[in-house]
Amino acid sequence: MACRGVDVVSGRSVADAMLARPKVGTADLTVAGARAELADDHVHAVLLVDAGVLVAVVERADLADAPDTDPARRYGRLGDRVVRPGEDLLETWRAMVATHRRRLAVVDAQGVLLGLLCLKRSGRGFCAQTDVDARARERADTSA
Repeated sequence: MACRGVDVVSGRSVADAMLARPKVGTADLTVAGARAELADDHVHAVLLVDAGVLVAVVERADLADAPDTDPARRYGRLGDRVVRPGEDLLETWRAMVATHRRRLAVVDAQGVLLGLLCLKRSGRGFCAQTDVDARARERADTSA
């Protein structure tokens, strides 16, 4: 399936390109649980939420030496892994490309998770919700 995605153009905001229904984990997810999520090569980050508030973004490298039974949130962070929905999309894209970051959680001023900004492998645009949904349906069909 070809990924149509969302092009990077000036005058757009992060909210225009974010995935509105990202997959999330609970704040009490263990390291073993996070590793299981990250076993899917399409998953680059695990978003951990508590009552809708993002508490950590966990990536594979964060868990390198972590014991399986520990809470995954202990090893994740926010900081450079989050962005506000009103930020300029072109500037955000430039920063993501420069830092080799493919995923940014989109949060409001209170830390509520609103979505996920997902840079395509090519680096030329962002994943679209329709493509992500189609891929999920394809996986569900092949596992049935």
